[in-house]
Amino acid sequence: MNLMEKATIIHFHRHRIRGFPGGSVGALGWRGEENQSRRFRVIAGAGDFSGRSILDLGCGHGDLVGYLSERFSGFAYVGIDMMAEFLEVALERHGQRPDTVFYRADFTRVELPRADYVFASGALGYRCDDPGFYREMIARMYAAAERALIFNMLDAEFFPEHELLTGHDRAEVVTFCHELSPRVELIRGYLEDDFTVCMYR
Repeated sequence: MNLMEKATIIHFHRHRIRGFPGGSVGALGWRGEENQSRRFRVIAGAGDFSGRSILDLGCGHGDLVGYLSERFSGFAYVGIDMMAEFLEVALERHGQRPDTVFYRADFTRVELPRADYVFASGALGYRCDDPGFYREMIARMYAAAERALIFNMLDAEFFPEHELLTGHDRAEVVTFCHELSPRVELIRGYLEDDFTVCMYR
């Protein structure tokens, strides 16, 4: 992903922040809280995260750590996002939680810290002209995961053409994931135009 593409993403979210103030899910680009919750529900059902370490890439406001804290205990959480505005909200809401840390960084470029579970919810939905970008990111994220990588993508079969976001061929994604992981699970049905992939060790 080049600098112009990243600048476009930042501009998009800063425009959304002006239209959806107060740290709402609209600033993150979600259609609503229910859409976000459905994705989180799928993630929460993919393992027992109690006592584990979690790396959340493109963490936004840190909403996922709040969701998981209601269902699991004793886990250590690291959230990474390149938007300072998002992290300000994340720190205000969740910065006092035990074993919870937020970092401002471009996770597509930095060396990723290892964790039991690596999550990317919504982070791979942005358009990129480099056809190898998504495979490279999946491989890098999986390499950082001790137990599993769990990520979602927009489904090209149902997601309409968009100037910033893009859908993916779920069959091609799963085929690639099988090249890296001995156990891959595809989850659909929670939203029409979204799918989740779980890559286990």
